[in-house]
Amino acid sequence: MVVPPTPENLEKAAQILRSGGLVAFPTETVYGLGANALDAEAVARIFEAKQRPSFDPLIVHVASREMLGQVACEVSSQAEALIERFWPGPLTLVLPKAAAVPGIVTSGLPTVAVRMPGHPVALELLRRAGVPVAAPSANPFGYLSPTRAEHVARMLEDRVDLILDGGLTTHGVESTIVMLGEKPTVLRYGAIPVEELEPVVGPLELSVGESLKPLVPGQLPQHYAPRTPIHIARPEEVPTRGRKKLGYLAFQDVPRGFGVVKVLSPTGDLREAAAHLFEALHQLDMLGLEAIYAEPVPEEGLGRAIMDRLRRAATR
Repeated sequence: MVVPPTPENLEKAAQILRSGGLVAFPTETVYGLGANALDAEAVARIFEAKQRPSFDPLIVHVASREMLGQVACEVSSQAEALIERFWPGPLTLVLPKAAAVPGIVTSGLPTVAVRMPGHPVALELLRRAGVPVAAPSANPFGYLSPTRAEHVARMLEDRVDLILDGGLTTHGVESTIVMLGEKPTVLRYGAIPVEELEPVVGPLELSVGESLKPLVPGQLPQHYAPRTPIHIARPEEVPTRGRKKLGYLAFQDVPRGFGVVKVLSPTGDLREAAAHLFEALHQLDMLGLEAIYAEPVPEEGLGRAIMDRLRRAATR
């Protein structure tokens, strides 16, 4: 089920997508669980495999402008500017939906979230498949996003037809999502910081709060959560008694007394911290700890995306 992305395996994966199956594949953010975005029955298999509620829309992945035209009926000048600067890459744009996109992909909304991934395996798979691919993260709904093929295999098992193993993902957090219009708005913090987007399209509104009727993925109050309870606290805020049964996710420095400590970035680099976030949480979650405590990081640049994931993971 887990295979390297050789030309033969890529062609096999493309055939699976064209025939209505599910393929997990690496992107530069996290691993995605893909199905033909124009095939409603195939997309329904994604919701079944992930146990994902139907009101949570999916992101569609494309490999070309021609493929973009199959899923979006309008591309504004703002969108063009962002596409020119950030595609292929970890930026998702919310655009008016083309009629060919089934309602199950967008949860009935008139818009579609779409991006062109920057990972060479993902792009080659899309080109070979010849169809746009709807692909949320390849994990059970609400759980930690997968950054390795083995994460996908462990969590989804035989619910996916094929897993392409592209190694550890680069960014480690999902794409940034922007809705365009009169007031361009960031709907999800992600791998491209807001500070890099604003020079292209001007000031951005921020609407990344909690919603029980999400416009895009990642807006539900609880998301990205390990099975082990997780709390956000600085080391000095955690009681010293019982620390040996606790795990600690540190930003830069190693605190004393905890059973296990994972450090996101010894140099305090937020990009490195984001890349290691889900990998470290997967490791801690496998250890049978009573709880995981996570140190808050500076909320600037990619720190916003990291804290967004930690807060949703800590919601119970």
